[in-house]
Amino acid sequence: MKSVILALTAISLVAPSCDSKTKEANTGATKTAEITNNTERMDYFIDVHDLEPGKVKFKDVEGAHQKDLATQGKYGVKFHKYWVDEENGKVYCLSQARSADDVQATHKEAHGLVPAKVYQVSAGQEALAAGDKKFFMDIHHMGAGKVTASDVAGAHDKDLAVQHKHGVNFVNYWVDEKEGVIMCLSEAADSNAVKKAHREAHGLLPAYVLQVKQGE
Repeated sequence: MKSVILALTAISLVAPSCDSKTKEANTGATKTAEITNNTERMDYFIDVHDLEPGKVKFKDVEGAHQKDLATQGKYGVKFHKYWVDEENGKVYCLSQARSADDVQATHKEAHGLVPAKVYQVSAGQEALAAGDKKFFMDIHHMGAGKVTASDVAGAHDKDLAVQHKHGVNFVNYWVDEKEGVIMCLSEAADSNAVKKAHREAHGLLPAYVLQVKQGE
């Protein structure tokens, strides 16, 4: 009888501990879900720095980018790639973040170079870069609220259908539906090839085409 009582006592002592572990496990699962949800809610952003023509070097931007990477975790930002137009003094940075303010804050603390504009964008399906031609970023200003990601996806498919005819490789595109801005990244021999491909594909010519160097 004593042995039965001792066994029951032991079970009663162990049971709360198991419940505690179960609660801890459930809490951990909840936290993981919250982190996962936060990650899923992160949007893509492209921020633009307008510096003086001829006053920016790719090497300098590379150094600034390393400072961004060292600071990004503090603000929950993840920088992916950047593009530099040395001739016109423009820098484009692609990142994921919960808000444009977090992107601005990261740049400000990292090196003090705050972007002139931050676009919240949706991205297309990235293609492989061939690596044997120059990179170009072409910009379309369609007007606020005048373009949808679905519209641009259709236009992009038309670009892909004619790109080889003009020696162009369209790598990716980004759309800010609110601002009506489209940014297309491609590889080509020159900017005219990019324009010709767009013209034949759908007739939507960019406002300007910039030759850029890519970093990540």
